[in-house]
Amino acid sequence: MPGTKEIRVKIRSVQNTRKITKAMEMVAASKMRKAQERMRMSRPYGEKIRTVAAHISHANPEYRHPFLVERDSVKRVGLIVITTDKGLCGALNTNLLRVALGQYKAWQAEGEEVDVCCIGNKGMGFMQRLGANIVSHAVQIGDRPQMDKLIGTIKVMLDGYTKDRFDRLMIGYTRFINTMKQEPVVEQLLPLSGERMGAPETVWDYLYEPEAKAVLDQVMTRYIEAIIFQAVAENMASEQSARMVAMKAASDNAATLIDELTLVYNKNRQAGITKELSEIVGGAAAV
Repeated sequence: MPGTKEIRVKIRSVQNTRKITKAMEMVAASKMRKAQERMRMSRPYGEKIRTVAAHISHANPEYRHPFLVERDSVKRVGLIVITTDKGLCGALNTNLLRVALGQYKAWQAEGEEVDVCCIGNKGMGFMQRLGANIVSHAVQIGDRPQMDKLIGTIKVMLDGYTKDRFDRLMIGYTRFINTMKQEPVVEQLLPLSGERMGAPETVWDYLYEPEAKAVLDQVMTRYIEAIIFQAVAENMASEQSARMVAMKAASDNAATLIDELTLVYNKNRQAGITKELSEIVGGAAAV
């Protein structure tokens, strides 16, 4: 059994760790609220651009944008993986990468090659260890998603789909449901399906300036960028929520460990005092 000094040092060490985890929990709670606000603020733009894209895509049947055309066969898949830059957020990244790995192996089993785009350090490191073909990446994007840091990475993947380097574009991220629940998803981004676009209640006729192709190219690109930006915002809100929950659990476990160590320390101290008293009594009796 360790001595009282070793136990006292251990208690002090756990107390210092608990101070750190408690501070990180409070910081994560503050950042979580801000991340949720940014996520909710970006939703109206995403809904409006989706509505505009749906109207325009149905209003000009003579020109079909490449993002709307289903490919006859799929030989190569593009995958955008959105993870966090930092750790200490529980199993958030692990759950998403496990789902992505399952899809990755399934595509390879079907003979499909995979090009990967990584947003976030954790996904980048995982895909490098996996030996995946990483065609673009964006890391250290901070706590606030900014489109200028993502636009280059996104453009590589959109150009790859437009130029037929791959026939399907997928996106994997962690969807924010509530503070205690986040769901890893891998879903199809391109070609755009009817479920994602939605069908407008009425079909309008438009006058295009300069031409339908130029307008649709801009609208569809902005729509895909909005979807990816929203996914990054959802992932950041999920990250802060998971980190807050993980740090709270760590703080609670540290408090429990401190109580247990204090009990052991008191028992050791009491045993030491009893032993000293016994030696004093025995010595007095001998005299």
